[in-house]
Amino acid sequence: MSKDKITLPSFNEAEYKEILHQAISQIREARIHIARQVNSSTQSVYWNLGKLLSERQLEEGYGSGVVKQLSIDLKNEFPDMGVSLRNLWNMKRFYERYYQADTKLLQAVAVLPWGHNVLLLDKLQLLEAVGFYASETLSKGWSRDLLLNAIKMDSYSQAQIKTHNFDQTLPEAHADYANEVFKSTYNLGFLGVTEPIKELELENRLIAKIRAFILELGRGFSFIGNQYRLEYNGKEYFVDMLFFHRGLRSLVAIELKIGSFKAEYVGKMNLYLSLLDRLEKSENENPSIGIILCADKDHLDVEIALQDINKPIGVAEYQLLLPQAELQMLVLRELNA
Repeated sequence: MSKDKITLPSFNEAEYKEILHQAISQIREARIHIARQVNSSTQSVYWNLGKLLSERQLEEGYGSGVVKQLSIDLKNEFPDMGVSLRNLWNMKRFYERYYQADTKLLQAVAVLPWGHNVLLLDKLQLLEAVGFYASETLSKGWSRDLLLNAIKMDSYSQAQIKTHNFDQTLPEAHADYANEVFKSTYNLGFLGVTEPIKELELENRLIAKIRAFILELGRGFSFIGNQYRLEYNGKEYFVDMLFFHRGLRSLVAIELKIGSFKAEYVGKMNLYLSLLDRLEKSENENPSIGIILCADKDHLDVEIALQDINKPIGVAEYQLLLPQAELQMLVLRELNA
């Protein structure tokens, strides 16, 4: 027997995997907490250095010699600290960009890695957009490359088009968190779809690669099951995929649609959420949330379909990394099959 594998007579494999999963989650969360503390301390030093340069009215050109000599002397004193000439100017930009910003934005950028902050300085001017990307980075654990991709995709502008009713159906704090958790578009390129598939096949592929799907959904999701059975008044109903989100403390139902969004999907999801709240939700949990995941959506159609719905529902698109024209052709072929 391998010295790394021991017999666990009192636990079955599923129980052990749950313990392991929770232990890994605890360690990862602790590491994230520590990293944020380190980032916050670093940003505090950089902030103060930037404030010093700003208050001394040092500018590139007029003050270049002073800042260049400062960089040399600080490197000699603190060789392991990022005090290059370029970085010192970035610290000044950092301070001047945010010194009049609101507290929420300051708290967000304070715990980002410095490289992320430099990227935000370089790519964005609108503080509202900075706040959006900073919050998304923190909630979804984006690397610098993922942050850059999100900026290139103009995720901020896309997010301003509301395709959910969270603000109207959830308490304010809960709605704000739900806005941060759920995206308007999900990339399912990891499925390797290259030919028309039916909704059940799409579901089966997601189940087969559930770990990748959960990573795409973001932090905090736990998978409960697919074709989750609900029985009420002698009738059976089946939710395509059911998750639980730890931070939101809500059940999350996902319905998969291979074609474009239709208003009738909202009524069906509204029924599922009512049943989940009645049959499955615990007393200490928040209302269940529904996500309709489809190949395409028109935000005006979504807006009118959600107008008088009192359950929290969002509509999101999925991308399969295919050219848009080819994807539309595959969807049309499937709908006409």
